[in-house]
Amino acid sequence: MDDVQWLTEREERAWRGLQIMMMRLERELAGQLAAESDLSYPDYHVLVALTDRADGRMRLFELGDLLGWEKSRLSHHVARMAKRGLITKETCKDDRRGAYVIVTTQGRTAIAAAAPGHLATVRRLFIDRLTPEELDTVAEIAGTVLA
Repeated sequence: MDDVQWLTEREERAWRGLQIMMMRLERELAGQLAAESDLSYPDYHVLVALTDRADGRMRLFELGDLLGWEKSRLSHHVARMAKRGLITKETCKDDRRGAYVIVTTQGRTAIAAAAPGHLATVRRLFIDRLTPEELDTVAEIAGTVLA
C-alpha cells in the first residue's frame, strides 16, 4: 500500500462532493418521476436517448453504451419497457444478432407528460442554483472527464 496515491484534502472534497451530489440528485429526480409519472428514472433515460433521435430508434448495443449499462441490465429493462408498451424491439435486417429499440407512440406520450415536471425539478435542484459561469464550468468539466 506504499505506492497508493491517496487523495489530498482538496481532491477528496471535490470527489466526495461530486459523488454525494449525484446520489442526492438522482434520488430526488427518481422520486419526482415516481410521484408524478408512470416512468422510473431508468425508463426516462431510455426514452430520452430514443426521442433524441429523429426516427426514435437505436441499436441495442448503442443504447447500452450510451447509458453505461451492462448487457443483462439493458436486456431486462428493455423487456420490461416493451411489456408496458413504451418501446418495441426489432431485429436488425443487416445483422440478425443485433436489434433495434424503438420508442412507441405510448412511450413518446409518457415522456412528453413526464418531461415538464422532471425539468422543473432539474431547474430547482441544479440549474437555478448555479450562475451561468458555473454552468459553463460544469459543462466544461463534464466534457473533459467524459472525453
